[in-house]
Amino acid sequence: MFKMALIAALTTATLSVGTEAAPVCGKRKDVVDRLSETYKEVPVGIGLAIDGGFMELFAASDGATWTMIITLANGPTCVVATGHDWQFRQAAVPNRLGI
Repeated sequence: MFKMALIAALTTATLSVGTEAAPVCGKRKDVVDRLSETYKEVPVGIGLAIDGGFMELFAASDGATWTMIITLANGPTCVVATGHDWQFRQAAVPNRLGI
């Protein structure tokens, strides 16, 4: 019972915080230019979303700030998450081509 009450309280808190913040969306070029000019962030990762859009991760070269954006299939680009103290790591990429 306590666990269910805790989950309900956290969900309510999360939803109330989420509804206060309006998403930041615009043309991809404008969003990317702003990240570059204001925060000195550059693309460090990209992935395709199931709905046809694509996610991009930008980070400052010193890791001071990072931003995740999604460009939707129908056009707009929106900021999904932001943060600080990004840690760059060497990733092992699976060899899908057998090369």
